[in-house]
Amino acid sequence: MLQLAHGDAEVVIDPADGGRLNSLVVAGHELLGGVGPVVTDHGSFLMAPWAGRIRDGLLRAGGAEHRLPTDRTHPHAGHGLVLDRAWQVLDRSGTSARLACDLDGRWPWRGRVTAEVRLEDDALVQWAEVAALDEPFPATLGWHPWFRRHLSSGGPLALRLEAAAMLRRDAAGIPDGQRVPVRPGPWDDCFVGVRWPVVLRWPGALELAIEAGTDAVVVYDEREAALCVEPQTGPPDGPNTAPRLVSPGEPLQATMRWAWQVPAGQ
Repeated sequence: MLQLAHGDAEVVIDPADGGRLNSLVVAGHELLGGVGPVVTDHGSFLMAPWAGRIRDGLLRAGGAEHRLPTDRTHPHAGHGLVLDRAWQVLDRSGTSARLACDLDGRWPWRGRVTAEVRLEDDALVQWAEVAALDEPFPATLGWHPWFRRHLSSGGPLALRLEAAAMLRRDAAGIPDGQRVPVRPGPWDDCFVGVRWPVVLRWPGALELAIEAGTDAVVVYDEREAALCVEPQTGPPDGPNTAPRLVSPGEPLQATMRWAWQVPAGQ
């Protein structure tokens, strides 16, 4: 385990468990939680070389079809290939860590995912990169944090999200590319034209503003204990429907920043 600390914040990272953030404590409040022990159901993890789901586990690229491992609970390939791998620690200090994970044989191309986690004054900054080592390939990346609905004090979590549209989901639960007006939740949906920040507020305890340089964010709030706010460089099934080509020397990169405010006296 890697432990980082700065000011009133502490982070615990588990390199052996997908480089996952197992804990983020701010002013005595644990912000990260989950809904179960399954690898996709707790903490905060990086999704790469794709984010969300690939329809039926089938990736089409360069005139060929590639089969990817599908999820145990549905027929799609879910959340990338690095959340269940051990990561290598490249560098660390008391406030930051840099890790890397090479893509394994489940991915048709050689590639490497690198991530940085850094605590600053009243903020946590995360950066990630997907790099091609030999041949170009399509990719997306994103983060999948589970935020607790209830902290040790204060009111239940409220979410503020502003976006131009959401993507319609088909019968398989995958966006079909059609933009539709934002409807009320609950959601398991991808929003586009996001107007950052997305704000999480636990009344009387803490407010967290999420900034990311991505057009898309997936929100999943259908569980009682925790909800997910997932900045992504493309929508689910993006390597098929909106491919971003990663080439040697031209990686895909993204940055996310969580900035918090604690009410006076807390």
